[in-house]
Amino acid sequence: MRYEISHHGFSRIPSVLACTEVEALISSLGPVSGAGRRGLLAAPTVTALAHSPQVLDFVRPHLPAEPVPVRAIYFNKSPDANWLVSWHQDLTIALRHRVEVPGFNLWTIKDGIPHAQPPTQFLEQMLTLRLHLDDTDESNGALRVLPGTHRFGLLSSERIDELASSQSEVLCATSAGDVLLMRPLLLHASGRSTSSRHRRVLHIEYAGFNLPAGLAWHEAA
Repeated sequence: MRYEISHHGFSRIPSVLACTEVEALISSLGPVSGAGRRGLLAAPTVTALAHSPQVLDFVRPHLPAEPVPVRAIYFNKSPDANWLVSWHQDLTIALRHRVEVPGFNLWTIKDGIPHAQPPTQFLEQMLTLRLHLDDTDESNGALRVLPGTHRFGLLSSERIDELASSQSEVLCATSAGDVLLMRPLLLHASGRSTSSRHRRVLHIEYAGFNLPAGLAWHEAA
């Protein structure tokens, strides 16, 4: 797995949760209106999962310091909330307040939460864990990735288009209960669902560094 994360930027771990555990987590998270919900580290079930030894053991080998869960989002792609995501990198982090710190720029507000783009070296010290709560394939919008593109640093839109047209993509088909680990800088995308099935994903971001003085994570738990 370490080689896959280092060289390809992602790795799939099958059967992390049993079917009964997946069903219990879906029940705990409750219904989702629209595309999903942010701020899920406030939910005790999610916090417990994010800090569980099993999950931390997956993340720990790939970060330079003890992993800290810093953001959790619950996505639900369904017939009622269906969207297309073009090739991109995950470049922003959720912070408690806007503070002018060198290297942290492109501030935006999402759902009332300040977000900023940190220096690239911080993004390289993060890892995303995507826990799939449904079987996913091309028909219901499974994630697609361009392996190895996380090693190219921050990419311009022109460079993204070039890589997307010249490199072979991988469809990350998963079963309910599987985990997908990925680097934020890995180019990824997903198509619209053409299925009546849900595509529910609990997305948890981990950091292996301390923020500069003055900045604080919006929801680190």
